[in-house]
Amino acid sequence: MKGINNFNCMKAVMIILDQAHYEKIVNDLSSLNIRGFTSWKEVYGKGSKDGYPHYGSHAWPSVNNAILTIVDDDRVHLLLNYLKNRMKSPQTWGCVPSYGTWKI
Repeated sequence: MKGINNFNCMKAVMIILDQAHYEKIVNDLSSLNIRGFTSWKEVYGKGSKDGYPHYGSHAWPSVNNAILTIVDDDRVHLLLNYLKNRMKSPQTWGCVPSYGTWKI
């Protein structure tokens, strides 16, 4: 889909995940032909519903990472389906990645 001035419409996708699964997500982004991203390591927080705190402390030692990628509209559904499937099987991951999208 073309936007203003014939540029492709894109969306920003932010993924928050336990640091233990960072390499897996990055490799899977590549396999989905999503090349570019920016990441932050040691991101602290807690899920809004039933997520455990990730504070990097003695009491809550887990730590999150964050990945921001800008994706063409025609590829967003592939990434979101991948993340939704990951959310259905937290026993495989030991955690569930969180994500959100924004039009840019």
